[in-house]
Order: sequence, then C-alpha cells, then structure tokens
Amino acid sequence: MSTPVLEVKNLGKSFAGQRILKGVSLSLNPGEIKILIGASGGGKSTLLQCINCLVQPDEGEIRLEGRPVDLRDKKSLYRLRQQVGMIFQDFNLFDHLNALKNITTPLRKVQKLNKKEAEARARSELEQVGLADKADLYPAQLSGGQKQRVAIARALAMDPRVLLLDEPTSALDPELIGEVIAVIKELAAQGMTMLMATHQMGLIATLADELLYMEAGQIVEQGEPALLLAAGSDSRARAFCNHLGEVG
Repeated sequence: MSTPVLEVKNLGKSFAGQRILKGVSLSLNPGEIKILIGASGGGKSTLLQCINCLVQPDEGEIRLEGRPVDLRDKKSLYRLRQQVGMIFQDFNLFDHLNALKNITTPLRKVQKLNKKEAEARARSELEQVGLADKADLYPAQLSGGQKQRVAIARALAMDPRVLLLDEPTSALDPELIGEVIAVIKELAAQGMTMLMATHQMGLIATLADELLYMEAGQIVEQGEPALLLAAGSDSRARAFCNHLGEVG
C-alpha cells in the first residue's frame, strides 16, 4: 500500500474561544481527488488554510509523504508550502505585476531560479492554462476566469505534490466558471492530487474519488459520490446537493 502524499490527523483550531475545527483527519494518496462539501461556516476553508499552515492549527499532526511536518520549524513549513500549493477563491494576485511576473516572482524568491529559468517555466504554465498570449497583461486587464487561471499557473509552477483549492469558482461570473473547471479537469487527467472545497456539483460528479461532508468543524460523512448521491440515498451529502438543486 502506497504512503499517502498528505495525511492530516486530529487537526483542531479555535478562534476567539469558538472551536472551528474539531479533530479532523484525512489522507490523500497520489493522484487522488477528494472534495469537501457542506454549508458555509462548516470549517472547509479553515481546514485548507490549516493544512497549508496559512493558519496555524492549535492541535493535530500533518504528514507529507510519511514525514511529520514540524509546524514550529521554518524549514519544515517551507518544505510543506513548496509541496502543497493553494488556490484561493479571490485569486490573490499582485495587482502591480503582470501575469508573467506574478508567476516568476515566487519562483525566483522561493526556488531561487534565475530570470531565464523562471520565465521559461512561467510561460510553460501559462500555456498549459491557455493564457500564453496574456503574459504581459496586469490583473486589472484580465477577466475573473483568467485571473484564476493565472493563479493556478502560479501554483503549478512551484511543482507541488498536492493542490488545495478553496472554492476556486465561487468569485466568478457564471459564464466564466467553465474555463476554470476545464483547467481543473485537465489537471485531474494529468494525475494531480487535489483536495478541493466547492459547491460546483459538476466537479463533484465527474472528478471526486471521495466526498467529505463537513458540518460544524467535523467530517461527518465520507464516501464515493456514486454511493452518497445515488437516488434514494438518505446521505447528508445528497440532502445538501438537493438543497442546491443540483441532484435529481
């Protein structure tokens, strides 16, 4: 049995005395795609941010390829963030940098690539997300879908083992969602390991190896989409999707 790429055990987090995550555990094997669903406020975004240590968990353990991550050690955190990429719902691009430099800047600062190497990798990733001709444009000149594709290219350029995606289509106009979904589906076809929070049931139905239903800071139900969302199922996942009007 292969070692999970990413393993989380009993992760907990509180804000202002309120428990937001309550002993969450999960694992991701190479090439596996797991999708977090559930109502807003259930802890999905906090879980993703804790896994990448953008928010420091109060308790629990994170393992990367079987090795524990020391959350107090800068080198260990550096290794984690290099290998676990994060895609945010609001893109998090630098407005004063064009698309190309949004990608080359972390490559030069974090991976210490020279300018030529960084630009070559950045252009390659922009081509993969269909934006080779937008390299010189600034975020203000890009649509929401294009901004999110630049953000995906930036994460991919770091050559991560795992991608965390926090509602990657939620800030987009409906007509722009498809272009981002297409990129995510292409990454799945290439074998990228992903943990994603989304309300896009089209992604869930076609991509998820496993659904994780979160409520009140806990994973309360998990399983294959075909089982959880099957007609006649009394799962919480199906009830949630029915509420969204996405499951017949």
